[in-house]
Amino acid sequence: MPPEAQTVLHTWCRQSDWNAPTIVGGAGARLLTADGRSILDMSSLAECSNLGHQHPRIVEAVRAQAARLCFVTNAWGAEPRARLAELLLEKSGFEGGRVYFTLGGADANEHAVKFSRQAGGKPRGWVITRERSYHGASYGAMALSGDARTADQVDPTAHRVLHVPPPYAYRCPFQAQSEDACGTAAAERIAAVIDAHGPQEVAAVLMEPNAGTNGIVAPDTFWPALRRTTHARDVYLIADEVMSAFGRCGEWFAWQRYGEDGRPDLMALAKGLTGAHLPLGAVVLSAAVARALEPQTLFTGLTYSGHPLSCAAGVAAIESYEAEDLIARSRELGATMFRRLREMQLGNPLIGDVRGGHGLFAVLELVRARHSREPLSPWPELHVELRRLLGAAMDAGVSFAARGNLILLAPPLVIGEHDLADALDLLDRLLGSLAQAIRTGKQP
Repeated sequence: MPPEAQTVLHTWCRQSDWNAPTIVGGAGARLLTADGRSILDMSSLAECSNLGHQHPRIVEAVRAQAARLCFVTNAWGAEPRARLAELLLEKSGFEGGRVYFTLGGADANEHAVKFSRQAGGKPRGWVITRERSYHGASYGAMALSGDARTADQVDPTAHRVLHVPPPYAYRCPFQAQSEDACGTAAAERIAAVIDAHGPQEVAAVLMEPNAGTNGIVAPDTFWPALRRTTHARDVYLIADEVMSAFGRCGEWFAWQRYGEDGRPDLMALAKGLTGAHLPLGAVVLSAAVARALEPQTLFTGLTYSGHPLSCAAGVAAIESYEAEDLIARSRELGATMFRRLREMQLGNPLIGDVRGGHGLFAVLELVRARHSREPLSPWPELHVELRRLLGAAMDAGVSFAARGNLILLAPPLVIGEHDLADALDLLDRLLGSLAQAIRTGKQP
């Protein structure tokens, strides 16, 4: 039994079920276990290790910063904090904006909401988010999330949060007849909700531009239409880029696929910001939002906001993405991965839909029958045979991520091409066995 099994509370699981290997090291896209195994990481752990594990540039940057200065609060200046803010504004094109550093994605999203309300002069303004979305697991972030797992723990309306149907084209809640029409209809619903409450009462719309653990990838029509909707009503648009940024979806930030037509007013960042080498989140504010806040007192704070070690890791991460051309590499390898997944779909009736492909992120949605689209199990339950598939993959030295009926593919951007191909071949074989087990009702 792993040493932690009796002493640590582990996330998103029943504690008696937790039985994970102990990781003692890593290199590139591989994790090294205490019992000597090498495991290929096909999910970047929690979709956060974009640069792989133990990236040498980041390890060295943290070591050098620790020798100079480990910590100073945000009340004082710190060179790596200033440099990282400068780089984030440069890569996002938010000239004249500002950056507020947090500890991770949940508090980045909560602070983006705080700033939107304060800058807009709407201290109790409504915030519109999506059903079946995830923005974190603190109480405020749970209210923002449309997550079935935590829905009974928090009342969104008490936090002045409204949920709208998602742009889920495969199961379109608007009964649209095409992906584009579904994306447009989802944006139109948000416009209708803003108008019903009055734009003066709505502070912000908070949405993921692309990747998320909910497995919904919006049609290309959605984000630009949403941006037009919020612009026309003077409502801030917050892009939750916690998972989708830093090359995951083939751009520095996923909204950049749409050019200036997709530019949000604020962005929430984390995960790939340091490649998960150290905890760090951020809110990037446009010049207009920053100007509105600058004359006001900011009644918020985090002891470790802009921690120098974390910011040094962030600077090294951005330098690594750039020096190794990993944003373009994600686009190229992502297209290759997506083509292979489409080929797998043709040969396996359990693969109902394949989504993503803009970078090294893709979703397989599994169904009992392709024609009926009947889910493999009720959302967000994990079918017992899918659980067995994950175990068989781990036994073969590959770690895949799944949630409900979804297999989420998000390998590190540094993964080797042969490793990626071998992992997809393994997944194809295991899905074939899964299809047989579902069809016959027998364990393969």
